[in-house]
Amino acid sequence: MNKKWWHDKVAYQIYPKSFKDTNGDGIGDIRGIIDKLDYLKELGIDLIWLSPIYCSPLADQGYDISDYYNIDSRFGTMEEMDELIAETKKREMKLIMDLVVNHCSDEHEWFQKALQDPKGEYGDYFYIQEGKDGKSPNNLRSYFGGSAWEQIEDSDLYYLHLFHKKQPDLNWENPVLRKKIYEMINWWLEKGIAGFRIDAIINIKKVLPFHDYEPDRDDGLTSSEKMVDEAEGVLDLLHEMKDATFQTYDAFTVGEVFREKKEDLEAFIGEKGCFSSMFDFNETVFGISEKGWYDYKKVTPDDYRECCFASQLRSDGIGFLSNIIENHDEPRGVSHYIPEGECSDQAKKMLATVYFMLKGLPFIYQGQEIGMENVPFTSIDEINDISTLDQYKVALGQGFSEEEAFSIACRYSRDNARVPFQWDDGANAGFTQGIPWLKVNPNYTELNLKQQIDEEDSVFHYYKKLIALRKGEDHKETLVYGDFEPVYTELKRVMAYYRVGEDEKILIIGNFKTQPQELLLEEEGYEVLLNNERELTSEGRKIMLNGYQAVILRFKR
Repeated sequence: MNKKWWHDKVAYQIYPKSFKDTNGDGIGDIRGIIDKLDYLKELGIDLIWLSPIYCSPLADQGYDISDYYNIDSRFGTMEEMDELIAETKKREMKLIMDLVVNHCSDEHEWFQKALQDPKGEYGDYFYIQEGKDGKSPNNLRSYFGGSAWEQIEDSDLYYLHLFHKKQPDLNWENPVLRKKIYEMINWWLEKGIAGFRIDAIINIKKVLPFHDYEPDRDDGLTSSEKMVDEAEGVLDLLHEMKDATFQTYDAFTVGEVFREKKEDLEAFIGEKGCFSSMFDFNETVFGISEKGWYDYKKVTPDDYRECCFASQLRSDGIGFLSNIIENHDEPRGVSHYIPEGECSDQAKKMLATVYFMLKGLPFIYQGQEIGMENVPFTSIDEINDISTLDQYKVALGQGFSEEEAFSIACRYSRDNARVPFQWDDGANAGFTQGIPWLKVNPNYTELNLKQQIDEEDSVFHYYKKLIALRKGEDHKETLVYGDFEPVYTELKRVMAYYRVGEDEKILIIGNFKTQPQELLLEEEGYEVLLNNERELTSEGRKIMLNGYQAVILRFKR
């Protein structure tokens, strides 16, 4: 594998709206990010991904962009953005932005011009089709519920939106549109950002002409994923984009890619892949159902292990995955992957250990480093996320009571990760002096950064140790480039694997139980590199791991 500048980095996702507010309007801003750069540097972060801060009506929290070349005034100004880029570079960190080009906002100039003349130049920037027998052109369902087609006023024309109706899909079959997108990408790279996280990108290729699919719910519609699975040729578009933009700047790119074909992985992230990396969503999508959240299957510790290991083995010899336990679109990782009732600091450190040392680029989502948890919402009125509101209605439609439907919605809600960062135990968790746009998790008085900085054994300090270990010169070659070898897979609720380098083998092992487990090591003579407890009970090759204990052991080769 040819070594790249980003291979040994640690990345951190900021959801700007909930990170830090400095002007008291209840919404996080660029100034707040600038003020916290030293904190991120102290943590050990190299690469910062910003969720969208472009101009937007915020129908989907910024993933509906009305102007790709400007900053939304709620977040700040372009001058502040330039300052953020400069201040990040001063600290030897790099900034990447969200690239959202499957769709834009219906308030974007392009779409407004398309509405004025659907058959004209800008109409061809989108998928505007005549209806069929007085109905939508086909029966695709939006990812957020309801038809993926919206009628244009009283005409017989409809436009496609795989997401919210205020997010019309861009027509990537149009070379003029693609050229404008590439110009915008290069404009940002010229500004000095280091690359992009690329949103929902596999959706850009449609199956034309549009046709109906077998319905998968009582509404007569079918998931847009059916079309994504059928579509051919997305990689041609992605490689064209890379050649026209990223490659010139040696930019880092990480794709949000779901449902890619197994044989295409090398074309996505191999030596000549269209992206530098892509997120491993194997664990994220485990147990999902096309019926809706009410039919999701809870992930067990052994399910989680098998999903991680399958991804590692699949990408072996091909390229780097980007590893996560949570992001802005998921519930909190510690609440999702740790069984209910077992979410202790010890368990949070264990989960951090076993995901962080997998081969690939580790991403931390804001608040993860202090172990932020799901929110005990008390009413559907506290929910802002459009996806959660839709799934609440879906559950009600399936006969669940309001209480049951609310419980289902809360378990998987994206708002769990979107509530304000818990900086301290003061008003609004130190996030804002105003009224926060989304409620603060009430556990902030006991779970916050200020408290954890002062506690040597906190989750925060454990994350710092993990980051320092991966980046330290002594073991970086093994932990970044070493082979991945699963071990102890026959044991229940144990997650263990080797990272194998030229002169050392490093064993990462975590006990996913509340009870102790005894293991027999393959050899003696190890060095403890990291332990989420003070001691490791051992006798010869036998070790006893306490409940949710995790250790990293080094063996010389």
